[in-house]
Amino acid sequence: MPGGQGQAWGAGRVVVKPVGDLAETVWRAGVLDGLAGAGVRVARPVRATSGEWVVEGWEASEFVEGAADVRRADDEVRAGIAFHAAVAGLDRPEFLDRRDGAYDVADRVAWGEVPVAASEVAAELLGPLLEVWRPVEMVSQVVHGDLPGNVLFAEGDPPAVIDWAVYWRPAEWAAAVVVADALCWYGGEPALIERWAHLSSWDQMLVRALIYRIVIHDELFGAAGWTPDHVDAYRPVVELVVAFHKTAA
Repeated sequence: MPGGQGQAWGAGRVVVKPVGDLAETVWRAGVLDGLAGAGVRVARPVRATSGEWVVEGWEASEFVEGAADVRRADDEVRAGIAFHAAVAGLDRPEFLDRRDGAYDVADRVAWGEVPVAASEVAAELLGPLLEVWRPVEMVSQVVHGDLPGNVLFAEGDPPAVIDWAVYWRPAEWAAAVVVADALCWYGGEPALIERWAHLSSWDQMLVRALIYRIVIHDELFGAAGWTPDHVDAYRPVVELVVAFHKTAA
């Protein structure tokens, strides 16, 4: 099945997958169950006959029609904006304080909350980004931190947002992750940066998005994971974002 990190299984009109963090799963199910007027579709959770969201380590959700298309970065950003508008009033979930995986470390590094501890190659890529990193004053909210590939498109229907990776950051940062991924991996053109430049502190959101992605890769795979292809994917985009920062400053 699409999404679910390759662990989702279809059963009729229901999709089941193993649960990661129980508290996060229950919180997310409660939010999505009551979400209305979002301008996007979501995979609504399905309760067990007992009324619970999780049974023996598994969760279920409704099947949603559509297919991911990472080449549609602008549409992924638009879907994210609609989704984030719908969840903007939610409080910060407590489970975020307990998460400490590679993605969480990378998130905190990107926002200057913990120091950088990177391999030599990653440090070389991060250097120019850290030089132009600046503090920002922005409103944080619950966001989807991994929209690329997790927006489904179906003709005649609004886009569907799936596999919600919950973070507490400005919504503009989530948009920047989409653009950064598109530029690095999915053939996105540099004009993507300019098209979304009206978003608040856009240069700094892009800087943080790239730091986040680079540190994730470094945390997961270490120095051995930096193949020439990986370096070549990031380096020109780092240069592009640094140049954009200088024009925006």
